[in-house]
Amino acid sequence: NTELRERSAAELSKTLDQYKRELLDLKVQQVAGAAAAKGGKVREVRKNIARVLTAITQQARAEVRAKYAGKKYIPKDLRAKKTRAIRRALTKSELARKTVRQQKKDTHFPAREFAVKA
Repeated sequence: NTELRERSAAELSKTLDQYKRELLDLKVQQVAGAAAAKGGKVREVRKNIARVLTAITQQARAEVRAKYAGKKYIPKDLRAKKTRAIRRALTKSELARKTVRQQKKDTHFPAREFAVKA
Protein backbone atom coordinates (compact mmCIF):
# COMPACT_ATOMS: atom_id res chain seq x y z
CA ASN A 1 0.00 0.00 0.00
CA THR A 2 2.80 2.42 0.86
CA GLU A 3 4.53 1.76 -2.44
CA LEU A 4 1.27 2.51 -4.30
CA ARG A 5 0.94 5.93 -2.64
CA GLU A 6 4.46 6.87 -3.70
CA ARG A 7 3.75 6.23 -7.40
CA SER A 8 2.65 8.94 -9.80
CA ALA A 9 -0.90 9.18 -11.12
CA ALA A 10 0.21 7.96 -14.59
CA GLU A 11 1.87 4.86 -13.11
CA LEU A 12 -1.20 4.14 -11.02
CA SER A 13 -3.52 4.37 -14.02
CA LYS A 14 -1.22 2.05 -15.97
CA THR A 15 -1.25 -0.44 -13.07
CA LEU A 16 -5.03 -0.17 -12.89
CA ASP A 17 -5.35 -0.98 -16.59
CA GLN A 18 -3.10 -4.03 -16.15
CA TYR A 19 -5.19 -5.34 -13.27
CA LYS A 20 -8.43 -4.75 -15.17
CA ARG A 21 -7.07 -6.63 -18.19
CA GLU A 22 -5.96 -9.47 -15.93
CA LEU A 23 -9.43 -9.60 -14.34
CA LEU A 24 -11.05 -9.72 -17.77
CA ASP A 25 -8.82 -12.63 -18.78
CA LEU A 26 -9.64 -14.50 -15.56
CA LYS A 27 -13.38 -13.98 -16.07
CA VAL A 28 -13.12 -15.30 -19.65
CA GLN A 29 -11.28 -18.37 -18.33
CA GLN A 30 -13.94 -18.81 -15.66
CA VAL A 31 -16.74 -18.73 -18.24
CA ALA A 32 -14.79 -21.18 -20.39
CA GLY A 33 -14.86 -23.58 -17.46
CA ALA A 34 -11.31 -23.40 -16.14
CA ALA A 35 -10.32 -24.77 -12.73
CA ALA A 36 -12.10 -23.43 -9.67
CA ALA A 37 -8.71 -22.50 -8.18
CA LYS A 38 -8.86 -19.31 -10.28
CA GLY A 39 -11.67 -18.05 -8.02
CA GLY A 40 -9.13 -17.00 -5.41
CA LYS A 41 -7.08 -15.26 -8.08
CA VAL A 42 -10.16 -13.28 -9.25
CA ARG A 43 -10.74 -12.11 -5.68
CA GLU A 44 -7.08 -11.12 -5.30
CA VAL A 45 -7.11 -9.09 -8.54
CA ARG A 46 -10.34 -7.33 -7.53
CA LYS A 47 -8.77 -6.39 -4.19
CA ASN A 48 -5.68 -5.07 -6.01
CA ILE A 49 -7.90 -2.94 -8.26
CA ALA A 50 -9.57 -1.54 -5.14
CA ARG A 51 -6.17 -0.76 -3.60
CA VAL A 52 -5.03 1.13 -6.70
CA LEU A 53 -8.29 3.08 -6.90
CA THR A 54 -7.97 3.96 -3.21
CA ALA A 55 -4.42 5.24 -3.76
CA ILE A 56 -5.60 7.36 -6.73
CA THR A 57 -8.43 8.84 -4.66
CA GLN A 58 -6.13 9.58 -1.72
CA GLN A 59 -3.69 11.40 -3.98
CA ALA A 60 -6.46 13.46 -5.55
CA ARG A 61 -7.89 14.39 -2.14
CA ALA A 62 -4.42 15.31 -0.86
CA GLU A 63 -3.92 17.66 -3.82
CA VAL A 64 -7.28 19.34 -3.20
CA ARG A 65 -6.51 19.62 0.54
CA ALA A 66 -3.20 21.30 -0.28
CA LYS A 67 -4.98 23.68 -2.65
CA TYR A 68 -7.49 24.76 0.02
CA ALA A 69 -5.00 24.85 2.93
CA GLY A 70 -5.28 28.18 4.75
CA LYS A 71 -8.41 29.24 2.87
CA LYS A 72 -11.55 30.39 4.68
CA TYR A 73 -13.87 27.86 3.07
CA ILE A 74 -13.12 24.19 2.38
CA PRO A 75 -15.23 21.85 0.20
CA LYS A 76 -17.82 19.98 2.28
CA ASP A 77 -16.39 16.53 1.57
CA LEU A 78 -13.03 17.64 3.05
CA ARG A 79 -14.49 19.14 6.22
CA ALA A 80 -14.55 17.30 9.55
CA LYS A 81 -17.69 15.16 9.73
CA LYS A 82 -18.32 14.98 13.50
CA THR A 83 -22.05 15.23 14.24
CA ARG A 84 -24.64 17.72 13.06
CA ALA A 85 -25.10 19.08 16.59
CA ILE A 86 -21.37 19.59 17.09
CA ARG A 87 -21.00 21.31 13.71
CA ARG A 88 -23.77 23.75 14.62
CA ALA A 89 -22.64 24.39 18.20
CA LEU A 90 -21.14 27.76 19.10
CA THR A 91 -17.37 28.04 19.00
CA LYS A 92 -15.39 28.70 22.19
CA SER A 93 -14.91 32.36 21.27
CA GLU A 94 -18.64 32.75 20.59
CA LEU A 95 -19.48 31.15 23.94
CA ALA A 96 -17.06 33.45 25.78
CA ARG A 97 -18.54 36.67 24.38
CA LYS A 98 -20.65 38.87 26.65
CA THR A 99 -23.17 41.58 25.92
CA VAL A 100 -22.40 45.15 26.97
CA ARG A 101 -25.14 44.90 29.60
CA GLN A 102 -23.61 41.75 31.10
CA GLN A 103 -20.16 43.36 31.13
CA LYS A 104 -21.57 46.35 33.07
CA LYS A 105 -23.33 44.03 35.54
CA ASP A 106 -20.12 42.10 36.13
CA THR A 107 -18.06 45.25 36.78
CA HIS A 108 -20.60 47.05 39.01
CA PHE A 109 -21.85 44.02 40.94
CA PRO A 110 -18.92 41.65 41.53
CA ALA A 111 -19.56 38.30 43.18
CA ARG A 112 -19.89 38.72 46.95
CA GLU A 113 -17.52 37.02 49.33
CA PHE A 114 -18.96 35.67 52.56
CA ALA A 115 -17.05 34.70 55.68
CA VAL A 116 -18.57 31.34 56.51
CA LYS A 117 -18.54 30.17 60.15
CA ALA A 118 -17.62 26.54 60.60
